[in-house]
Amino acid sequence: MTNKRVYIAYTGGTIGMKPSDKGFVPEAGYFAEQINKLPELAYPDMPEIVVHEYDNLIDSSNITPDDWYRISEDISSVYNDFDGFIVLHGTDTMAYTASALSFMLEDLSKPVIVTGSQIPWSQMRTDARDNLITSLLLASQYDIPEVSLYFHNRLYRGNRARKVDASGFHAFQSPNFPALVKVGSQIQVNQEILLKDPSKPLKINKITHPKVVVLSLFPGFSADMLEAVLNSGIQGMVLMTYGMGNAPCNDMKFLHLLAAANHAGIIIVNCTQCLKGSVDMSSYETGQELLKSGVISGFDMTPEATLTKLSYLLSSECSVDEIKQKMQISLRGELSR
Repeated sequence: MTNKRVYIAYTGGTIGMKPSDKGFVPEAGYFAEQINKLPELAYPDMPEIVVHEYDNLIDSSNITPDDWYRISEDISSVYNDFDGFIVLHGTDTMAYTASALSFMLEDLSKPVIVTGSQIPWSQMRTDARDNLITSLLLASQYDIPEVSLYFHNRLYRGNRARKVDASGFHAFQSPNFPALVKVGSQIQVNQEILLKDPSKPLKINKITHPKVVVLSLFPGFSADMLEAVLNSGIQGMVLMTYGMGNAPCNDMKFLHLLAAANHAGIIIVNCTQCLKGSVDMSSYETGQELLKSGVISGFDMTPEATLTKLSYLLSSECSVDEIKQKMQISLRGELSR
């Protein structure tokens, strides 16, 4: 038998729910018991597991930065006792949590895999069993020292993943970065793109509740709406723009508001509304005007990674200039630069 040990933090989500008169609901103790009965755990390649079921199971739609910190502290408290970690989580905000944990777990040297399912474990056609079994193998048998997200035969870098399907089993993709691992009859690890083991002690960073907003442009967008948001006391904004990072260049009020916000220390990061691709504000006049207004590029970061990274940096002691600089370089492999 392998002497590897994996810690499972069961936070909630569809994976552990069971049917009731009110639909699928979580039930204390039920899923932890089901995991421990898993026949596959008797196989020689499977690790020893410890399941920590959270006292108040979280519907992922209710997740907050306080929950992210709780998960981070949970992992940190047993970090030296286990070879890998699995976070069982609802799918709706899984990409946000995977991104947030990547910034909160600094100098990570062991696998942390976030996973869940589209159909509960209790159902005949569930995808939960495969997602959990494969995550256990990856967390115990492979050296992948980063936060990742496993779903439907693919292991993605956590801060590169997005939920792209509300109900299908292939619910997540990594539009701008290859999968870390492809799972079929063989397990294929893309060693060249894995983050390197920092060989440093794990450090936990807390994301507080900074005032950050995601604002998406659309044809006919009014500068008055932008003004209302900027005057609401925010510290940062993820501005979802068209194509390669373009926005109206003939609305002078819109541009003046962005420039004034930048002057006031509000950090505005440009992200594309496209699923795939990167921001390049130098290509078109509509992007160059944003640059002149002090908007910084999010390059090919996902909106989830941009939001959590900006929140993480605003929770630190970095100055505005330092945050702008760090937003535009890769800290945890979140952007291709």
